[in-house]
Amino acid sequence: MRILVVDDEKEIADLVEIYLRNEGYEVVKCYTSAAALDAIAQGPFDLAVLDVMLPDVDGFTLCRRIREHYTYPVLMLTARQEDVDKITGLAIGADDYITKPFSPLVLVARIKAQLRRYTRYNGAAPEHGTCFDFGGLIIRSDTHECTLYGEEIRLTPIEFRILWLLCEADGRVVSSEELFEKVWGEKYLDNNNTVMVHIRRLREKLHEKPRDPKWIKTVWGVGYKIGK
Repeated sequence: MRILVVDDEKEIADLVEIYLRNEGYEVVKCYTSAAALDAIAQGPFDLAVLDVMLPDVDGFTLCRRIREHYTYPVLMLTARQEDVDKITGLAIGADDYITKPFSPLVLVARIKAQLRRYTRYNGAAPEHGTCFDFGGLIIRSDTHECTLYGEEIRLTPIEFRILWLLCEADGRVVSSEELFEKVWGEKYLDNNNTVMVHIRRLREKLHEKPRDPKWIKTVWGVGYKIGK
């Protein structure tokens, strides 16, 4: 698998490269967003690790550019502790967030986890059925496609999985805890905003009205359900 590492601190990029190559990954290093965009144009990647603070265009903007065309996992690196960075990264399509300084072994473990999810959600069909049609919103597990009134909606594997679970529930309310533990495979914490941010991004892609969403409805204090 090919991994893109973008960090203007050469020592960090070199260290990450060493650990990833030891795990058998092919690594492409870049120190600017411009160089990263050139590398992306030249060949496909399976995952990207992006520093937030870059000398030309910041990592958030680079993540947005990647999400315009690709759905592979994106991990953001930042030296700042504020939750706003994490929420911003998740809202624009990042899949994970790691604060500097970090343990290279922890980073490698998080990368492996993202690649496992990406491979599983991109390659395997959900257990029940292959297609849901809610009268305009169609989601297919066999091709991992989603359309809204004929318009293709590009979803990341995590976004696809969340929407599929809501469709599969068929109007039943699904809690944030259940969504998180089924999609991310980790224990849910009460202060975890990850599901909320991904739901917000899904609604944006489905052209939902913020105060009156048609497809993904919030049941306050309980969770989310698919609209019909």
